[in-house]
Amino acid sequence: MLFNSIDFTIFLPIVFLLYWFVISKSLKLQNAYLIIASYIFYGWWDWRFLSLIIFSTLVYYGMGLLLANENQLSKRKIFIKNMLTNTI
Repeated sequence: MLFNSIDFTIFLPIVFLLYWFVISKSLKLQNAYLIIASYIFYGWWDWRFLSLIIFSTLVYYGMGLLLANENQLSKRKIFIKNMLTNTI
């Protein structure tokens, strides 16, 4: 699905309206909905790349959990610095 396609013109308002008016009660539910909508968007273009985006989602979610569980600011900074130098 391309941004300038008719499919996207239909897809975006549906996702937007459901996000704001139907699933507006829970932040976790909204986040899960956006992830699923993102997977649908990328999968529409080429489903073979879904494994890549799902893998990167899980890796970065895990890194976020590690950062959230670390209380010392100095260790968090070291972890982020190592994360950035190893991924670039």
